[in-house]
This record gives sequence, structure tokens and C-alpha cells, in this order.
Amino acid sequence: MATKKKVPAGRHGALADRLLAATGDNGHGRLVVGGLPSAKAIAALAEDFLTAFFPEVRHEERMGAGDLRGYLVATLGRLEADLRDAVYRGFHRRCGNDKDHACAERADRTTARMMAALPEVRAVLLRDVQAAYEADPAASGTDEIIACYPGLHAIAVYRAAHRLLREGAEILPRMLTEHAKSRTGIDIHPGAQIGAPFFIDHGTGIVVGETTRIGDGVRIYQGVTLGALSVKRRHGAGPTMPDGRSQRHPTIEDDVIIYANATILGGATVIGRGAVVGGNSFITYSVPAGIRVGGGM
Repeated sequence: MATKKKVPAGRHGALADRLLAATGDNGHGRLVVGGLPSAKAIAALAEDFLTAFFPEVRHEERMGAGDLRGYLVATLGRLEADLRDAVYRGFHRRCGNDKDHACAERADRTTARMMAALPEVRAVLLRDVQAAYEADPAASGTDEIIACYPGLHAIAVYRAAHRLLREGAEILPRMLTEHAKSRTGIDIHPGAQIGAPFFIDHGTGIVVGETTRIGDGVRIYQGVTLGALSVKRRHGAGPTMPDGRSQRHPTIEDDVIIYANATILGGATVIGRGAVVGGNSFITYSVPAGIRVGGGM
């Protein structure tokens, strides 16, 4: 068995100095030491959000039903403390003033609003769970949906991240949805607007862009892309959204079904209420309500 070769002392120190000196800074990419939550911290936050939303399914096995409330109380205490720290880091990473208390105060307010909103987010998610159960005959119960379905996992993290974004959090919402993508293969930008209930079946390879607008009762399957026609930064050909952003991604109205591997592009593209988009379709035009298009439909 070969032995490890001893590395000469000092070699890595010199290399570290060279790496830190290679900034490549263009004025927009200043990196701050310890400025963002770690991947481990983001994963823990996502898990605690999921437990807060679904404590009946996610509580520890060793605890009986009578301990559910106590388990949830402990989870909420940990979630609030960790969330406040992560929100603060998102604000403070560009502040440059360690003695400025404005970031801490913003973090306190944002965290308080998010914690107060948890019951509202849970109520929406329970509608998503029920829709998944009703749409999938393979599901043995709603507990299986919560425990096993990657689509529900991605939707739950998205709904937490989207609410955080609405409450003013920076960076953290995107980090949460990127974590969910690493777990599920489902990429939902926290800026997307998604109604309820919403059902994702299978899910791997789904992409939902930042300015996508999805109505109520929509179902989408694996490999679907709701994307932009233009890739230029902060520009698009679509209409202006209520918050002033240019809509670069499509609008999907209520009760639409989009089957596997369909691609729908463009901010001016509207898929009308009750339409069905067949698998492997490539759509860059609006579809009237109730129409079935593509994929041999």
C-alpha cells in the first residue's frame, strides 16, 4: 500500500496568498469573508421549514403524538434563531459597517414577519398536498406525498422562499430554492408567482423562471421549462409586472396541464385557462383557453 507523500511546509501558504490576490474584481463582485450562510446552514433551515409546515409527518419517531406540540415548539425556536442569522447575513454582506445596527433591525423585522406568516404558508401547502393526492392514484395517502414526493418538497421550499422574498430578504430565498434543486432536480426561482393548489408530478428537470406567473390548479410534469426568450440581463420582451419588472417568462393561467418535456418561452406567452400542452412541445406563442396543443394532442 502506497504511503502519502509529505507536502513541503509553506507550499500551501504561498498558494493561498496567490489565490486571495487573484480577485478579478470588476466592481460588482466584492466577496465578504463569512458574508453568506453556509450550505449546511441552508440545508438545516430548509429542513426546519418543512418540519414547521408538516410536523405530523416529520416529527422524530421516538416521540409520540402527545409530544408533537413540544417538538414543534422546539423546531420553531431553532428556526427563528437560525433564520434571523441567515436573513441578517443576506443584508449585511454588502454593508461594510460592523457597527451599523440597521441590518440587525431589518433582520429582526423580516424574521418576525416570516414567522408570523408560517400558518398562512402551511394552509396553502396543505392544498398542494391534497391536490397531489387527488391527481396521483399511486399515492397511498397524503403522508406519502409529504414524505416521498420531490415535487412537494420543491414546492414547500419555494413557498417559504417566495414569502421571504416578499418580506424583503436578500439572497437567502435563492439559496433555499437552489438547495431544493440539489435535492430534487426541480429549479423554481423564488420570484415566480405560483397559485394554489399546484401539483408537480415526478418533477426532475423542471425549470420555472423568475417572472413566471402560474395560476391556480396547474399541473406540470417532469422536464418542463417555463423560460425566457431573451437571456440579456434585466431585459425582456414581455409586459411589465405590477412590481415594475419586465416579464421575461410565460403566464400559465388556471387549471392548465403541461405534460413532460414541454418548453414554453417568452414573457408575452400566455397559456389560457384549462389548456393542455402536450409532451415535448416547444411553445413561443399564446394558447387560447381550453385548447389542446402539441405532442400529438
